[in-house]
Amino acid sequence: MKQIHIAHLYYDLLNLYGENGNIKALKKELENQGVEVSIHFLSLDDDLDLDKYDVIYIGAGTEDNQKLVIPHLMQYQKEIKNAIKNGKFFIITGNAVNLFGKYIEYPDIKVNTIGAFKYHIKQEDFRMIDESIFSSSFLDKPVIGFQNQSVVMLDNNKPMFEVIKGIGSFPKAKTEGVLDKHFYGTYLVGPVLARNPHLLKYIVTELLNSKYKNFRFKDFDLKQNKEAYDQFVRTFYQNII
Repeated sequence: MKQIHIAHLYYDLLNLYGENGNIKALKKELENQGVEVSIHFLSLDDDLDLDKYDVIYIGAGTEDNQKLVIPHLMQYQKEIKNAIKNGKFFIITGNAVNLFGKYIEYPDIKVNTIGAFKYHIKQEDFRMIDESIFSSSFLDKPVIGFQNQSVVMLDNNKPMFEVIKGIGSFPKAKTEGVLDKHFYGTYLVGPVLARNPHLLKYIVTELLNSKYKNFRFKDFDLKQNKEAYDQFVRTFYQNII
């Protein structure tokens, strides 16, 4: 039996906006392909052995909870950077992308983070809230999602999306997100995988092809997801795309 192991990091602390829906959507589509999926719920009291997992997922959380997880995550800084470099799958949504740049600059303190990428994060005294729609080089349809953030991402040289409408990495930015090998990071919440069946299909396909050579895919059953996506785009973005 083919298996995929997913580590859901800080499931109890970084769990805003129904982001566990990303895990549910991923699990469902993997199982539809005949793959056995194990979700491992890990938090501050757990050791993190990245070699045990095929996918690392972290979702959005409050600022206070994010500060709580940083010391734990930093214990594995070297291992995480190497895993990203070697192509392990990371799916990082909401403000969890803050954790992988060089540092977060709060009003009263600067906190070092993983440093896997060049960017750094600055907390602002304003909040950016919008329904957004982005394009990408690897998908044939735009990605939709919701943004609600009080930080900006600066000096990002590995963006994942081009902004069609909404907020980029900072006000008036033309790009958003982080993409490097199989690291997929975006401030979009919603949850983004449930709202974007083409993105979900792409990640499932990439994941299974990377682990199992010549994997034989079944047809993807994403009819309801596609209907919801198409209806939303027709209603809100028909004059844009």
